[in-house]
Amino acid sequence: MDDGQVVSVNLATTGVQGVISRHGRSGIDKRPASGAVRLDVDGVEGDVIVDRKHHGGPEQAVYAYAAEDLAFWAAELGRTTGPGQVGENLTVAGFDCSGAVIGERWLVGDAVLRVTAPRIPCATFASFAGVPDLMVRFMRACRPGCYLAVERPAAVRAGDSVRMLDRPAHGVTVAEVLAVVGGRRELLGWVARARDDFGPRGREWLAKAMAAAARTSDGAAERG
Repeated sequence: MDDGQVVSVNLATTGVQGVISRHGRSGIDKRPASGAVRLDVDGVEGDVIVDRKHHGGPEQAVYAYAAEDLAFWAAELGRTTGPGQVGENLTVAGFDCSGAVIGERWLVGDAVLRVTAPRIPCATFASFAGVPDLMVRFMRACRPGCYLAVERPAAVRAGDSVRMLDRPAHGVTVAEVLAVVGGRRELLGWVARARDDFGPRGREWLAKAMAAAARTSDGAAERG
């Protein structure tokens, strides 16, 4: 799907920080904004991020999730799952966020965004949803949505178009990156093709994963 539409732009304000995480109040509880919201290099205007060590910053300025994937979770969990319910800033329809290629660029309204990484589920996410095994189920489903960097800031609102601008030839998707994080080490060599399109956090993770794989390989050779 190369063309879609913004369903909503979602924010966590100081008034909806109702989830407690190990870092204190969490900004995972996001609600649709009523008007246009500026997407900027450092994040979404008016949004609240508490744990800035692991979330936010230029390479995770925006988190996008597809309405179609929300519908999957509604069926999976047996309850209504609306915009913002997985902590996403952008809910989009008709556009594949989980099949997005690392480094691909989107035109969202007048903003230009670039895919940098999948969302990795955490205990705060499971607590917010009230589903203790959600982290495992989220990893297994491989519907992570994607983090994006903002290359051209602009105000975005519900109803704006979402269009693919370009996509790297390596073809490595955010779902494949999540699969490696979840233990699919046979995909590590494939995922490494996208190294130059990861953000700093992604490159650091990839370097550690490849070093660990090399140590495992060396150990196996010695035992052999």
